[in-house]
Amino acid sequence: MDDLPILHVDMDAFYVEVERQNDPSLIGKPVVVGGESDRGVVASASYEARSKGVRSAMSSVLAKKLCPEAVFVRSNFGRYREISRQVHEIFYTITPHIEPIALDEAFLDISGAHKLFGSSETIAWQLRNDVYLGVGLDCSVGVARSKLLAKLASVAAKPIPAPSGVQPGRGVFVVPLERETAFLQAHPVEALWGVGSVTLARLSALGISTVGELASVSETLLVEALGASHGAHLAELSRGIDRRRVHTEREIKSISHEETFAQDVFERSHLVSEIVRLSDAVSTRARRKGLAGRTIHLKIRRPDMRYLTRSTTLDESADTLSVISETAIEMLDHLDLAEGVRLLGVGLSRLGPPGPRQLTLLSEQLSDPAWGQLSKAIDRIRERYGQSAIGPGLPANDEQIQPH
Repeated sequence: MDDLPILHVDMDAFYVEVERQNDPSLIGKPVVVGGESDRGVVASASYEARSKGVRSAMSSVLAKKLCPEAVFVRSNFGRYREISRQVHEIFYTITPHIEPIALDEAFLDISGAHKLFGSSETIAWQLRNDVYLGVGLDCSVGVARSKLLAKLASVAAKPIPAPSGVQPGRGVFVVPLERETAFLQAHPVEALWGVGSVTLARLSALGISTVGELASVSETLLVEALGASHGAHLAELSRGIDRRRVHTEREIKSISHEETFAQDVFERSHLVSEIVRLSDAVSTRARRKGLAGRTIHLKIRRPDMRYLTRSTTLDESADTLSVISETAIEMLDHLDLAEGVRLLGVGLSRLGPPGPRQLTLLSEQLSDPAWGQLSKAIDRIRERYGQSAIGPGLPANDEQIQPH
């Protein structure tokens, strides 16, 4: 058991607990992080709310029905990213081999850390304690031979929401080699990666509800029911075969931000101001990661739920607000807005190192090298005083984008 190489670390109700740090009056209450409007979606729920059936990605309307006493809190992703950065710095004190999955979870390969820190279980408990001492938040740690088993183990380590209340979790759950099969095959099939609603229905039609039952079925039958690739993939997972390694460098293929409006938007001026705001967020993230992109995307969703997407590929890469926003606005002007817009998104892809700066199309008063210098200055201000310290402004005629 001492040489189990993989940890999966998952923060417990991360967004909620960060909000409770900011507002201790929320402690012990059923808390939902997300929009409270009819179109809102639950980003995170406290274990008190989960005991009433509230789950992430659930509509806020349903969450209110299940838990009328829930306290809704608007998300603060700038704060979550900062705490996540601090947590990852703690991970790096144990191993450089870290694969972030989201702000609140990551895989760690600790195969080279045993001589310095001890057994896998010892490292897991040390890491959990270090995270609590460092940021004041709890996490659950799964320890196993593979990523699949470590992920399932971290779930087994978590607090348990129940109608009678929240039961404390184990904190750390270890899957020794001799218990792998029993642990894995007791899970429902939907616990496996790749088993969504469609696959679950097909497996149910075959009388398969647990991983153990899945493992007892021939791969040939699974291939016939699910297709060659998917059937073979699930056949291997059901037998505990997971060859994936912890990838310390995850390639970022795109950067995007989007906004769902409380009411359908028809006014071009409103959409332009939102494009500027979203482009500012995209450009800031790109610069922080040392990236720029050649393809700029605009996405809208109609009130009838239909998506419209447009993209423009530039001759040179871009990472400034001016180029991204002006290109997105130009694409907007070629769309019919008569039906209104429910969702608006701006994205950047074909990413790579920043190249030569483009000339801005909307602003003739600032050359693009000046925009590059201005962007760096804005980044420094935000790093020191916070994301809201400075932002883009747009005059009524939107002829020129200016910081304010």
